[in-house]
Amino acid sequence: MGTDLPFTSRRSPVLCLRGCVASSQPLASAVGLDVLKHGGNAADAAVAIAAALAVTEPCSTGLGGDAFCLFYNGNTGEIRGINGSGRSPQALTLDFLEGLGYSAEAPPSVFDALNVTVPGAPACWCDTVQLFGSQKLSMQEVLSGAVELAVKGFPIAEVTAYHWAKWVAALRDSGKEQGEDLLIGGHPPKHGQVFKNIAMARTIKELGERGKPAFYQGRVAQAIVDVINQNGGVMTLEDLSSHDSEVVSPISTEYKGVRLWELPPNSHGLVALLLLNILENFPQLKAGGHNSSDYIHVFVEAVRLAQTDAFGYLGDSTHLTVPLESLLAKSYSQQWARYISMDRVMEQVEPGLLTGSDTVYFCVIDSQGNACSFVNSTYMGFGTGLVPKGCGFSLQNRGANFSLQRGHINCVAGRKRPYHTIIPALLTGSSTDSEKPQLLAALGVMGAFMQPQGHIQVLLNMVEFRMNPQQALDAPRVFVQYENKTDQWLINLEEGIDQEVAVELRRRGHRVNWPVTGHERAHFGRGQIITVGDWWNRSVTQTNSPFRVLWAGSDPRADGCAQGY
Repeated sequence: MGTDLPFTSRRSPVLCLRGCVASSQPLASAVGLDVLKHGGNAADAAVAIAAALAVTEPCSTGLGGDAFCLFYNGNTGEIRGINGSGRSPQALTLDFLEGLGYSAEAPPSVFDALNVTVPGAPACWCDTVQLFGSQKLSMQEVLSGAVELAVKGFPIAEVTAYHWAKWVAALRDSGKEQGEDLLIGGHPPKHGQVFKNIAMARTIKELGERGKPAFYQGRVAQAIVDVINQNGGVMTLEDLSSHDSEVVSPISTEYKGVRLWELPPNSHGLVALLLLNILENFPQLKAGGHNSSDYIHVFVEAVRLAQTDAFGYLGDSTHLTVPLESLLAKSYSQQWARYISMDRVMEQVEPGLLTGSDTVYFCVIDSQGNACSFVNSTYMGFGTGLVPKGCGFSLQNRGANFSLQRGHINCVAGRKRPYHTIIPALLTGSSTDSEKPQLLAALGVMGAFMQPQGHIQVLLNMVEFRMNPQQALDAPRVFVQYENKTDQWLINLEEGIDQEVAVELRRRGHRVNWPVTGHERAHFGRGQIITVGDWWNRSVTQTNSPFRVLWAGSDPRADGCAQGY
């Protein structure tokens, strides 16, 4: 498949009344909607979608990866989160890696078995259903749609086929082979080819029947340890059996009457909030129009500042104290904003290590007003590409985000969570402490270090430019990327942004890659949005309407769709 796939989109937003789902695979969206129709709530449906995506899009997500969840309780207005990221093996210390000859300048390959952290997704799925689910459906029933897809098979979607082949090729180029469970006759499945995964069906079925012990103990756990140790890793059965999710309180900031909610570190939702706080200091942001040179210039400079803070302060909160209150203070962002000049790029801002990845984001709002914003990832495609025997899934390489620089805030250590890029988000109206926050949207854009940038771009599209959810996702995006090889920042501009804008940004001193087209548009992430009402349209109000209309959009850069009933 070439790289010239057109991404033209003229979708209308999906509108419905009772419940809505949005994901990157239509079959996964259908599984989630089916759960809602059978009495499940948003949390139940989100986990059903997570499992279905593990089957249909294993080049982005799966049981061998991590997951994060944000849940809005429609009755109380309470928002809680689950950090479902796994920790490094106890034996994976800096001394151990240095003893093997590795260093900050020469770390292990990103696909190395040493980069496997404990998969947190299966525990997060179970905990999401237990803590936030309807209690009307068993875990077995929630996961049954994914099991059926894996057993009976499904046709491979177009964008998925491209990324499947790309990541298999990347593994082979690095000297590794993908597990046969995820290939057909030794080759990645093609667009339209029917694929079955009996081994994964068994793993998901056992998880539904026996819960977390089915994964973190016994057959699956032993297979994980075996394949890692056979390839030079150090994970043990104790590392797996001691894993647990963490229930967390989300962090948030307010912007022009709306409040954006993200998960706290080690997730980098903090970057999105820092970015939004800095941009609030530029009331002229939309004066030149959407994706104008002024708009993109300010956005890019704000990203550089926010990302710099993240690499200086963000890591595993059980190993360090992150000064969240100080970082999120409006006075702090005002200080940062003074560094931005409208006419010239800032002097060098010291960044950290940036790489790319594949992930899935999806969201659900149900008829009770609950919302679940969920993200699941194996990090870079199939992660390490290691497939535990008889299990049907690959193991993530999230440990590649650790630093091997002694004393670094994100330095590798035993039983530590790395800097994590996957972030779900929720949007509410602003409220006082005594008020129940009004749910406005569940939203997210997958794509590693693109994720906070994507969150803020689609949010501004709605808040500042009054786009509906589908328009907000269709609009061309910007990705600010730090290139380690050149030690410079690069602005990637998607096809659809005017050439004159690229020329002007270069004049101001930016390095610009324009236009980014075809499958290379994966750099800009793949998002989903569900909103409650059309609150972005200030000329239309539904305050007197007896109906609660849900609006949804799904990213044209993926294979998916939103579905409602």
